Amino acid sequence: MNRRDNRVRMTSEVMGTVTSRAHSRGMNDTQSAARLETVDTYLAILNEPDAQKRAALIERAWAPDGRYVDPMYAVEGRDGLSALAAGVHAKYPGHRFRRVSGVDAHHDVLRFAWELAAPDGSVLVGGIDVGELDASGRLRRITGFFGALPEKR
Repeated sequence: MNRRDNRVRMTSEVMGTVTSRAHSRGMNDTQSAARLETVDTYLAILNEPDAQKRAALIERAWAPDGRYVDPMYAVEGRDGLSALAAGVHAKYPGHRFRRVSGVDAHHDVLRFAWELAAPDGSVLVGGIDVGELDASGRLRRITGFFGALPEKR
């Protein structure tokens, strides 16, 4: 076994131990299901063209002082998120966001991968979002990244 393979094996062993301990201590099935529901509701917000229906979803999953940032936008509050979603519908009619990974979480932080798909199913863009939850389990911050991670230089 070469030196790199040995480091990868050791890191995997250590991280596996840390991860299993953290998940057994830090998150139960109810919390995991609640976080998944929050993320899926957040994506439903972005997919909902009706402003009143979208407002009800926002109230359920988004903190009043929530903040969303990505390479193109930065919005604050529930009205800001609703305006962002309305803008996406105006620019990309019929497109839908879909979660393409599980929800990875620890403490009050989570991450997941997503895609924006055209009506024919082709993917316009994908990326990952990293979120922070408030004490009630609502999203208080989402930071979005587009595309794959950059290559190491």
